Amino acid sequence: MQALGGFWHVPIATVSYVISGIGIGKLIAYFLFGYLSDRFGRRKLVLTGTLSYMVFFIGIPFTHNIAVAYLFAIIAGVANSALDSGTYPTFVEMGGNSSASNVFIKAFMSLGEFILPLFIATLEARSLWFGWSFIGALLVLIVNLFVLRGAHFPDRNHTDEAFSEAHQSLSKVRRVIATIALALYGYTTMAIMILFTQWISMFATNDLGYSSLVSHGLLSLYSIGSISGVIVMFILLKLNFTETKLLVVTNTISLIAILTVTHASTVIMTSIACFVFGFTAAGGVMQIALNVLLKMFPTHKGVITGTYFTFGSIATFTIPILTGILSQTSIQSVMNFDVMIGLVGTVLVIVTALAIGTGNVFVHAGHSVMSMLHVGVTPVGQGQSKDN
Repeated sequence: MQALGGFWHVPIATVSYVISGIGIGKLIAYFLFGYLSDRFGRRKLVLTGTLSYMVFFIGIPFTHNIAVAYLFAIIAGVANSALDSGTYPTFVEMGGNSSASNVFIKAFMSLGEFILPLFIATLEARSLWFGWSFIGALLVLIVNLFVLRGAHFPDRNHTDEAFSEAHQSLSKVRRVIATIALALYGYTTMAIMILFTQWISMFATNDLGYSSLVSHGLLSLYSIGSISGVIVMFILLKLNFTETKLLVVTNTISLIAILTVTHASTVIMTSIACFVFGFTAAGGVMQIALNVLLKMFPTHKGVITGTYFTFGSIATFTIPILTGILSQTSIQSVMNFDVMIGLVGTVLVIVTALAIGTGNVFVHAGHSVMSMLHVGVTPVGQGQSKDN
């Protein structure tokens, strides 16, 4: 953000507004691409997303005009919505334990979030051109195009009967409540991550007084936590832990972690809290919540995926604008806003768990936490799909 601000000769708040264009692109495209994914297949959507992202990564580092940069940001949002609409349904249609498989997408997202801050910090330390970070991503996409040429996609709209069995007996009222809560959670879970990743480095530098290397390192710790969380979530889902209980446990812990980040006064405390926050808030909870939704509507996976991420795209559009306004007061107020979002998200997953009726969610969630801490304990879970 700082490099782009200098490149465009604008304040940081303006850069944040440009980033909001990604949310506009998502908002425009998600529902449409969800329908097209169900209608024409997943491969075409994945290719569309890859090519659109290539346009974005080529355009941004060579664009001096703010309006054109905003257009490229919109294209990035379109690219992201195309990839989501193509990839998540594909994993479901591969069969097996789709809840665990979809979390694997998050593993590679986390890998990128780990590498990128270190790459940017290296460019800054050596006074190299910031655009190399965009060119690097472009090269990865070019390689990915060749990989996709030989990739086999499963038949679209294939439904694993065991996949949706657990949620088909829900009453209409409970299903409506759970659907609304999960849709809103799609907003909060995206918002809390966007806000954190965009502002934690600047917050650590300006408000906490940490060095640039340490501040960027906090984002990498968050990403390491995210990768670790993905691995743990993948294992727990394979062991048939109940998804809603995992959502309650992880969101509660992430709320405590982000509260610690905003009020910590030492590097050690901040570092631990960033790792725990990444582990719980970015360890695949968005994908787990999506899978709960897909189980309730198994025959319209593309549309449901698009609708769910539409709420996330609203966050991608609104959060940079809101934080840009708040940052004019203080960056501390931006981070406090993140805490509030985390609180709302925690309430939403509790409502979802109660609506779906997974038993006494608070007692069982506590048992789930204890199970995570002991190797060899058989986790509680029922009605989950099994591997083919």
